Amino acid sequence: MSHISTGVEYGLHCMLYLTRSDAAVDEASVRDLAELQGVPTEFLAKLFTKLAKGGLVAATEGIKGGFRLARPANRITVHDVVEAIDGDKALFDCREIRSRCAVFEDAPPTWATRGVCSIHAVMQAAERAMRAELQQHTLADLAQRTLEKAPAAYGPQVVQWLTDRADHRADSRRSDKSERG
Repeated sequence: MSHISTGVEYGLHCMLYLTRSDAAVDEASVRDLAELQGVPTEFLAKLFTKLAKGGLVAATEGIKGGFRLARPANRITVHDVVEAIDGDKALFDCREIRSRCAVFEDAPPTWATRGVCSIHAVMQAAERAMRAELQQHTLADLAQRTLEKAPAAYGPQVVQWLTDRADHRADSRRSDKSERG
């Protein structure tokens, strides 16, 4: 069972291309990022709306408009992306089963339900540790790890691909406007 959604993975992968590294551009359209990553455009558009509401990306205007990072990549943590896309949901939802033991008949004794459930306490500690770990890693860290694995030609190829796509969109829009006006 996954508690961090696929949307977080999609969002992080696409945001890596906006990190101003060798394999990044300053801005890109959701459609281009979706095609580049092989993810559904409509779904990615919804994710970028959440990322924008979370203050992680900002829409850009103009003929080549799209999205850019709203702040430097070294100031966006994986935890920020998880919260923007998935919200602040708990890892574990305690059902207080300890109070339902058949031996207790109508009402559990106070000792049985006193304090935090021991299982819930372990789950809360695990969640704190997970959140702390996610806060330790930034988008810039992930981009650097990715670049370290990629061949030198990869970054320029990606930038060229995204640039060509943006130029093509801009040319198409100019052509449409001249035909109408």
